[in-house]
Order: sequence, then C-alpha cells, then structure tokens
Amino acid sequence: MTTAAELRELDETELENKLLEARKELFNLRFQAATGRLDNNARVMQVRREIARLMTVQRAHEIELAESAEAVVGRGDAGTKEQ
Repeated sequence: MTTAAELRELDETELENKLLEARKELFNLRFQAATGRLDNNARVMQVRREIARLMTVQRAHEIELAESAEAVVGRGDAGTKEQ
C-alpha cells in the first residue's frame, strides 16, 4: 500500500496509471467474490481505500494547478518584464 505522501510526489500520468491498475484489481476482486474464489475479503476494502486516496491526491493536484493558473492570470502581465 502506498502512502499519501508518496503519492503526492508522483506526476499526473503515474497517478492515472496507478488508479487504472487499482480499478482493474478491484474489478478482479469483485469477480472473484462473485464466483466464490476470493480468499482475502479485506483486500477489497484496501483497494477501495487506495482508489479513494489516489483520487484525492489527483484532485489536490488539479486544485493546485488551477490556483497557480489563477495567480498568473491575476497578475496581469504574467510573461512581460518591467524595465
């Protein structure tokens, strides 16, 4: 299991890949549960929490990006230097 601090260090593509892998794993676990082949019932909850953690970190990145873009727009002449 990855901690939130470790996830915050990842870029958007790595976060998206981890989220995709976790969703696939959750699907497989649910399929195993439906067919009666699931050995570790607690793993379903662990993966669900991992997905929530990934989505939370992903949303935090989106908010940071929006706030930084808003700050650049709020300055007016963002790309020009005054002489």
